[in-house]
Amino acid sequence: MNIIITGASSGIGFETALELTLNSANTVVCIARSADKLRKLLEIAKSINPDCNLLPVEFDIVKDDYAALVPFLVERLGTVDILINNAGALVNKPFLKTTETDMWHMLESNVMGHFNMIRHVVPLMTAGSHIVNIGSMGGFQGSVKFPGLAAYSASKSALHTLTECLAYELAESGIKINCLALGSAQTEMLEQAFPGYESPVLAFEMGKYVADFARTGHKFFNGKTLPVAVTTP
Repeated sequence: MNIIITGASSGIGFETALELTLNSANTVVCIARSADKLRKLLEIAKSINPDCNLLPVEFDIVKDDYAALVPFLVERLGTVDILINNAGALVNKPFLKTTETDMWHMLESNVMGHFNMIRHVVPLMTAGSHIVNIGSMGGFQGSVKFPGLAAYSASKSALHTLTECLAYELAESGIKINCLALGSAQTEMLEQAFPGYESPVLAFEMGKYVADFARTGHKFFNGKTLPVAVTTP
């Protein structure tokens, strides 16, 4: 399989990438902004599976030029079987202290970056391919909401709705798209959102779930936002 995952340099994205590279038949393009963290990811992946085919790509999905990324993807992959939109950011501020800049940052990082990736990668996908957006229980309708996370949760809610809309847009192509609304997993972002809280789910456990769903979830779901949470947080 040819797989692209964004936000691969830390947290759940890092662990998902490692899980996917256990299969040497997979070619996994791992996109993130930090070259140093991507080098560490490649080093660890090679130590686990020396035959893994992991391609680290330093790229900002919001600010960088897709005219440079797409030819690379065409050359190295040709076609794309799975796109995992995992990159994201978090602002933790009381609403009245949240600025317009904060809100735009959330929308750019958690919605527009994925919008850009999908728009440029879909032409490389064929029937039976799967797009997985990584959402959050913070943006899941009817879930418990928390102070300080209004901008973050609103941006994730937008991603959930985008997923539902694109399922209809892409139906004729045979490309499936789903969103996983993740609950807590022990990551740096969780610590930022809920300082001192310890999740019963470890990052590598959630990463394995995401990898498994990316490979098989489209056989059972399309256009769904699925809650994946033991606790919220």
